[in-house]
Amino acid sequence: MKASLVIMAAGLGARYGGIKQIEPVGPAGEILMEYSIYDAIRFGVSKVVYIVRPDILEDVKRLSGNRLAGHKTADGRPVQVEYVLQSLSNLPAFYRVPEGRTKPMGTVHAVLCAKDVVNEPFVVINADDYYGVEALPAVFRELEKMEPEGMACMVGYRLKNTVYDFGAVTRGISRQKDGLLQGIKETYKIRRFPDGTIRDTGISEKGRVLDPDCLVSMNIWGFTPWIFKVLEDCFHEFLRSLPPEDMSSECLLPVAIDAMVREKQLLVAVLETGSTWLGITYKEDRDFVSDELKKLHDRGIYPLKLY
Repeated sequence: MKASLVIMAAGLGARYGGIKQIEPVGPAGEILMEYSIYDAIRFGVSKVVYIVRPDILEDVKRLSGNRLAGHKTADGRPVQVEYVLQSLSNLPAFYRVPEGRTKPMGTVHAVLCAKDVVNEPFVVINADDYYGVEALPAVFRELEKMEPEGMACMVGYRLKNTVYDFGAVTRGISRQKDGLLQGIKETYKIRRFPDGTIRDTGISEKGRVLDPDCLVSMNIWGFTPWIFKVLEDCFHEFLRSLPPEDMSSECLLPVAIDAMVREKQLLVAVLETGSTWLGITYKEDRDFVSDELKKLHDRGIYPLKLY
C-alpha cells in the first residue's frame, strides 16, 4: 500500500525547556521520532514528511532526514523525504497575526501545512512520542480498508499507560461504541497522585478522579487526503473566531475531530492498544524514556543502532 508518515515536529517545547523533538534519547543517540520512522519503513511506508519550524529545519535534516537518504523499504522502494514549514507566515491572508505572538497555531494547522506534498493515505504522529511497535502497523492496516472519504482512525491508549509522575499532561479522553469514536474531550492538567489515582486538576487542586482504563488519543491518526478540505474549513472558522489580540489559542486535532464526529461528517475507527506510550514532556521524562528504549534494544525489538 502507498502511504505516508507525517510527523508533527514544530512545537515549542515550553514545558520541556528546550527542543525536545531533537533530544537524543536512544542508546546510539537516536531522537524519539526515529523509532516511529523505523517502524513505518519496515512496514512499507516510502514517504516521510517532517513538519518543522524554520529555526529547527537544519537540525531535523542533520539528525534524522539525512539518515534516510539511500534507505529503501522492505520491498525495495526508495524512501522519499519531504520537509514542510509550520510558521505564522503561512496563514490565510484574511487573518492578521497579533504583534508579539510566537506560539504556533496548533496541530490542525500543522497537518494542513503538509497538504501539498501528501496525496495518499497517511498517518499523523507527534515527534516527541513513541507509540509502541504495534501502533503504526495497526493504523496502516486500517488505512488499507478505509473508504477514501468520510473515514479516519485513531489509536486509543489506556490513560494509565500515558501518565508519568513528573507533572501535568494533556490527553484527549475518548468515548467509543462498537469500535467507533463517539466523542473526544481535550483534557488539560491530568496528574497522577501519590495514592495512584489519576485526576483532572483543571478545575481544582484535588481534581476529578479519572478512569485509568479509559481510552485516550495520543495524536496518532490515520487519514485520507479528503481530510485536508474539512480541516481547512475548520481552521478558517477557528481563525475567524479568535479575538484580535489572542496570543495563545491553538486549533487542535482532537477538538476538530470531535466536532466532525458530532456533526456526522466523519467516522473514526478506534484501534485499542495495551501498549505503553513513551514521551517527553518534562526534563525529568528524558532519563526514564532513555531507559525504556534501551530495554527495547536489549530485547531485540530494535537493532543496536536504528541506522
